[in-house]
Amino acid sequence: MIKETIGTGRRKTAVASVRLRPGTGKIDVNGRKIEDYFPLELQRRAILSPIEKVSETAGRYDIIIRVKGGGIQGQVIATRLGISRALVQEEETRRHDLKVVGFLTRDPRKRERKKYGLRGARKRGQFSKR
Repeated sequence: MIKETIGTGRRKTAVASVRLRPGTGKIDVNGRKIEDYFPLELQRRAILSPIEKVSETAGRYDIIIRVKGGGIQGQVIATRLGISRALVQEEETRRHDLKVVGFLTRDPRKRERKKYGLRGARKRGQFSKR
């Protein structure tokens, strides 16, 4: 039986479910290669930064990522959190290294709802004295 660890990451409305399996380093995002789903090198580097931070894990895992909702950058940060949580779930000693860098912190900021009578969440119409 293959031992795999699962981590869930969230950011705004993006949700990423990450599975780490022992393997050769293949990364699959929603059934596509990571290069196809996240075309920017900066995004891919951000996603894989927890694996590079925990140096002994590079190339040891096949990563299956299911991500939905939000924008591209929200999905990147949600995926990074999911990978970090899965690494910690597998081996608790990695927690300190990832926490110091901030990879285990869930960003709680969400979009504020639009209020009635306003143009957006806070913007008002222009004041007219007469």
